[in-house]
Amino acid sequence: MPPIQLLIGLANPGKEYANTRHNAGAWWLENLADIAETTLRHETKFHGLYARALIHQQHCQLLIPTTFMNQSGIAIRACMTYHKLTPDSILIAHDDIDLPVGTVRLKFDGGDGGHNGLKDIIQHLNTKQFYRLRIGVGRPKHSKDVIDYVLDAPSKADKEKINDAIQKTHDVLPLILQGEISKAMQALHTEEE
Repeated sequence: MPPIQLLIGLANPGKEYANTRHNAGAWWLENLADIAETTLRHETKFHGLYARALIHQQHCQLLIPTTFMNQSGIAIRACMTYHKLTPDSILIAHDDIDLPVGTVRLKFDGGDGGHNGLKDIIQHLNTKQFYRLRIGVGRPKHSKDVIDYVLDAPSKADKEKINDAIQKTHDVLPLILQGEISKAMQALHTEEE
């Protein structure tokens, strides 16, 4: 597997969405930028907040699209084209209602699971073959409430669980960045069982 060269955190732009479950991917990336002691700055050509970083001796790019979630593919495609990257060298962190709160899973390939950000990315990249870091935010009691649920802030207890899960990913980050995804999956998924 090639090393991961572009790390992406999905979000909706604006202060009104900053603390919502749908922005869990951006929380992960912001945390990563803090650890790497780098600053995400608006980059017009990438339609997002962008930084270069050296993480565990690996050079990589960090990106949070500032388009709305359902147009995330525009930003990712622009950044990938500029840096001449292939889909299998990117990792997209996103919220996932099909995972319990505070659970994190790595995955390669697959559908969009009803996630509008992933749906748009798959359309723009014309492939499903990229890595995903799925951050569990839980599911509402009634399926008709999904949109309101992901666009609402988690409880304090749930936010702590999500933050703890984000911290756990840092243990396997060196493996992820080196393209040792199977080992990273094994370490991350075993730790949670």
